[in-house]
Amino acid sequence: MELRHLRYFVAVAEERHFGRAAARLHMAQPPLSQQIRNLEAELGVVLLRRTTRRVDLTAAGEAYLARARAILADVDDAAAEAGRVAEGMVGRVVLGCVGSATYSLLPALARTLREELPGIDFAFRGEMLVPDQVAALIDGRIDLALLRPPVDEAALRVTTLRREGLIVALPEGHRLAARKRLRVADLRDEDLVVHAGLETGLAAQRRDQPVHDRPPLPRVRHEVAETSTLVTFVAAGLGVALVPEPVAALGVAGATYRPLVGPSARIDLAAAVRADEDAPHVARALQVLVALT
Repeated sequence: MELRHLRYFVAVAEERHFGRAAARLHMAQPPLSQQIRNLEAELGVVLLRRTTRRVDLTAAGEAYLARARAILADVDDAAAEAGRVAEGMVGRVVLGCVGSATYSLLPALARTLREELPGIDFAFRGEMLVPDQVAALIDGRIDLALLRPPVDEAALRVTTLRREGLIVALPEGHRLAARKRLRVADLRDEDLVVHAGLETGLAAQRRDQPVHDRPPLPRVRHEVAETSTLVTFVAAGLGVALVPEPVAALGVAGATYRPLVGPSARIDLAAAVRADEDAPHVARALQVLVALT
């Protein structure tokens, strides 16, 4: 028995006429009649009661019709689902997000992903440090990461999304708040509150500059895991911080911001997936992310 036999039977049962069923199936009537007889012979039951004018279902035929329709519907659903999977329209994606992008980009990204890819189940992990994101990608705990380069890991594929300006977060009333813009060298006597991933990125940018152009980095006094905590420390007067521009939108009372200028005044935002990632739904999510940024 093959699926075509079920389709032949359903067509005859619904049309109650071999001629109309043959036309519906785009085949000749004699082969159709023969295929139905073969099906009945294989099952060992009579499914159809034939007269000169019409075809009626036996009780066995009624029961077989219900099951045949269900089987064919399941087969069609399976084919459709396989197509959706191949097109990346269904699946599950866990996305990890670095602190600053958690506040600036994640809300719009989550809405857009759910609107454009409603068949994909998205889960989000915010305020992740870059080393934690790298480890989570490699061991499969997340599938897509929004992070700050550099990422020196051959097991990952990194796509730069955009460059963002850096700003200096200062306590209100700080002596440097009177200036319109600042350089890294202006912070050399300040205590620095750092977000681990950002501080690493600044150090990497300095390595790319000529030695004589490298300003000294401020001394690190506090290291925190969350961007909101970092700005809160600044507002409390525990130091100053270098943060991406979107962090200013947090609106933490007691903190103020000034633009940073100079060679180290910008930082990349990137997306990362596993280098061998071939899941279509992850590729779809990455496409939406790239288009949004």
